[in-house]
Amino acid sequence: MHTDHETLEPRPDEEARRQFWSVQMERSFELLRSMTTYEVRETGEGMDSIMDAVDANGVEVLFSDTKIAGTLDRIFYIRKSLIPDLLSIATDMNRRGWILKIEDGFRTKQMQTELGRAPSVFDMIVRSCRWECNGETPPLDFLDRRARCLVANYPNQGTHMMGAAVDISVFRRDDGGEVWRGKPYLEMSEYTPMASPFVSEPERANRLEITQIMERHGFMHYPGEFWHYNKGDAVYHVLASTGQPATYGPIHWNPKTGEVTPYENVTEPLTTAEVMSQHLREALGRLNRDES
Repeated sequence: MHTDHETLEPRPDEEARRQFWSVQMERSFELLRSMTTYEVRETGEGMDSIMDAVDANGVEVLFSDTKIAGTLDRIFYIRKSLIPDLLSIATDMNRRGWILKIEDGFRTKQMQTELGRAPSVFDMIVRSCRWECNGETPPLDFLDRRARCLVANYPNQGTHMMGAAVDISVFRRDDGGEVWRGKPYLEMSEYTPMASPFVSEPERANRLEITQIMERHGFMHYPGEFWHYNKGDAVYHVLASTGQPATYGPIHWNPKTGEVTPYENVTEPLTTAEVMSQHLREALGRLNRDES
């Protein structure tokens, strides 16, 4: 996979792009760090199937058919009380002539861990970090800092592990084309932040209109990613300035019984520094071969 960061000739605004990306990543880091000190009162609320709710209510919604890290089936479940909000969003989009596509929902600890280590994702993170470091190999602590923002490496910063988030795309009902937001899901570049100045005016307008529909029904956008929306977790309450405790924290979910249990340790990294160091060496080897 080649991205704009790999062009042989630097673009005239290359430094502006790099500076914007660095500032946005630092803002995302601080936002996610604020989650670690925010009060969470886990309700133990269970989860429901988004697919089943869509079928029962006759709304038109698409679902990703790809797998997490290329091997794990996606889990299109979310906390029960968020289902009506998603149905209302999908209904509004249908009336608009659009179709909501759920790209991702709940992630288990295994899914989140494997996603963060998958070469297709990890290489994008390393490539982005190397571009930000002007072509130099990124220090491990710098890579860890960026990885926290792009694929949560700590349970108390991962809203998908809380059953509180969806990643989405949107398509037109008439011709099936994507409502274009500048890049497809999943992108990791200066186009990724919601407020990226490097997308066109129509693309920015699409991002804004989609966000307005999502937020009208309570799903707050995550500033660092144009596809991610969540509700009820710590980062939602921080962004919405509610002053209320978060109701959702990271959970283990038993699909047979429906039981949810909170994580015992929400601050333990999913990928330790030692393991990340090994993955960095492997990623650099792959990237160097691709570029040779």
